[in-house]
Amino acid sequence: MCCAMGVQGQGAKGYDLTERLFTIVREHFKSLDIIGPERAGKDIILGELFEDYPKADRPVDFVLLHKGKPLAVGLARYDSDRGGAQEDDRTGQYRDCASEVLSYAKNKNLPLKVIFLNDGPGLLLGSMWRDYAYIEDSWPGSVKIVTLRMVPERITLKWLRSKGF
Repeated sequence: MCCAMGVQGQGAKGYDLTERLFTIVREHFKSLDIIGPERAGKDIILGELFEDYPKADRPVDFVLLHKGKPLAVGLARYDSDRGGAQEDDRTGQYRDCASEVLSYAKNKNLPLKVIFLNDGPGLLLGSMWRDYAYIEDSWPGSVKIVTLRMVPERITLKWLRSKGF
């Protein structure tokens, strides 16, 4: 399953993660808008954002826009304790999601990026971070995997507005 459902079911730490992301984007990227559930709420459905998106019910946690045009879609996850099969599920979902979204963007000639925001102690697993790095390296210029602290440094307007693929 690509683009697993938002932070629902993850409790306060997952909601805090998205709330903090919205704050960071508003503080560091004045020319961007961010939409999605700031805490609890309905995910952004890509079929509502793009009328011809092939899997119309695909949910994402947030979308970054510039002058009303989507530049990036993203998922936000809090990893409290991961490993083993859970780790494989998450990275597999990320790979599938990136592939689907970026294939659509390429076919439509859109400069759309994918951002996977992860935070929490589960990231201390070296194998998990290596798997995330592999996903990012698989689509250079089009995918970024970040923690909250990395957002202002790794997510830039130049990157968001670049062609990517």
